[in-house]
Amino acid sequence: MIRVFALLALAASAFGSASAEAERPVLIELFANQNCPACPKAHRTMKQIEAERDDVLILTWTVNYWDYLGDPDPMAMPAAKDRQMAYTDRMSLRAPYTPQSFYDGAKECPGTKKRRIRKNIEQRLDVRDATAPSLEWDGQQVLVSGTSDETLEVMKVEYLSGDANYTSMVNPVTSVDSLGLWVKESQAFEIACASTCAVLLQEQDTGEVVAVRALN
Repeated sequence: MIRVFALLALAASAFGSASAEAERPVLIELFANQNCPACPKAHRTMKQIEAERDDVLILTWTVNYWDYLGDPDPMAMPAAKDRQMAYTDRMSLRAPYTPQSFYDGAKECPGTKKRRIRKNIEQRLDVRDATAPSLEWDGQQVLVSGTSDETLEVMKVEYLSGDANYTSMVNPVTSVDSLGLWVKESQAFEIACASTCAVLLQEQDTGEVVAVRALN
């Protein structure tokens, strides 16, 4: 009987851990362009990762610096290039490239390397802090609560998903906006989404992503 209770407790613990990870997904950001030869493989890889796991949120940012190689990519945004360059500079990488993927803005690897992708996800899950700020959504407002030693930026990212996503990409980003800064005390931010959107809580100047929540 004791052994049965122990097994049940272990199962409950594992379920609780999985639920917590699903509520605090790892943000995967893929940077791509339609004129990038390796990007179709990266899109297929990200679709597989998304299908395998419920503890990640994948966003695809389309950059514009390969447009000279063919037709301009209609999904390209200057903000995507700026964001990738900021990550590249902060992490002291040699140069941006496609398909490049980032994990909570703290790890990176080519978007085609499944083993490295999975390793980066697990490493980010391993450093989750239960006291880190959290994001709660009530349908109209996102409540930011918790503690942080520094000011964080609250960002809204809109993207295409489900039947509205007519591309081969996973959750292609269509717009990004800063909602303001958050400092320590609980604060609510009103949000209106034209399509599907997510909220990112991120260190200033495109730093590490502390929390992310899809507003589905």
